[in-house]
Amino acid sequence: LQLSAVKLAELHSDLKIQEKDELSWKKLKAEGLDEDGEKEAKLRRNLNVIMTKYGMNGKKDSQLVDTNYIKDGTESDTLDDPRLEKLWSKAKSSGKFSDEELDKLWREFKHHKEKIREYNILLETVSRTEDIHKNVINPSEENLVKEEILHSKHRELKDKLRSINQGFERLRKVSHQGYDTTSEFEEPRVIDLWDMAKSANFTEKELESFREELKHFEAKIEKHHHYQKQLEISHEKLKHIEGTGDKDHLNRNKEKYAMLEEKTKELGYKVKKHLQDLSSRISQGLQHNEL
Repeated sequence: LQLSAVKLAELHSDLKIQEKDELSWKKLKAEGLDEDGEKEAKLRRNLNVIMTKYGMNGKKDSQLVDTNYIKDGTESDTLDDPRLEKLWSKAKSSGKFSDEELDKLWREFKHHKEKIREYNILLETVSRTEDIHKNVINPSEENLVKEEILHSKHRELKDKLRSINQGFERLRKVSHQGYDTTSEFEEPRVIDLWDMAKSANFTEKELESFREELKHFEAKIEKHHHYQKQLEISHEKLKHIEGTGDKDHLNRNKEKYAMLEEKTKELGYKVKKHLQDLSSRISQGLQHNEL
């Protein structure tokens, strides 16, 4: 796969979550609690996203870009969307952003690209399911259940599309006006969650509690981001030392690298699991609005 040290740590975290979710699903299935197959279908979608994200689906150039780490600076990849390319070009040449702010803005653009990619994967899955459903001649109770699964997928698509539209509007605003120094959050995923939370069916007290949790979540992401950087630096240093033949120096750095790798994996898992939980709570609030 030729993945960087950071990407390998991220893959490990994603697979660990997938494994945990699959074990939970097997337990539910054994108890007869997934009769409609919706949880199994979601597991398959999640696995499809992981395979696409890390280029394991047999397609070239299909990897999704890391949403909170940039290996080669702001010119390391393209955005694959003319609207995003135009906004990024305008922001880059505006003179309104420092180098640090440009790196931060680039992470937002890459995060937005990832959201679009995940939306398209889900859309393709839903389209295939609909085609199969349309070809069924005799309606049955099982098909009615599958129709309900389709409705659930459409709600998920609607949530993702809402997030994409909100995200693009934010990128458009920031690209034209620069960063708001009074903004509460900086991490793209946290900004997304907060924007969606304000649209959900939360009381003022619940919203305030959610805001505080997002602050803790952002701190967790920043810590993970720090370890990702240190892991990449350690990886490059290790490659350099391997060429010197200094075994003692090499062994010491291998130990440091192993420690950083394990810590990065652990933090990556915690961040992704926390993100899942927060997203699920918001999704429930948004669906309640529609009832």
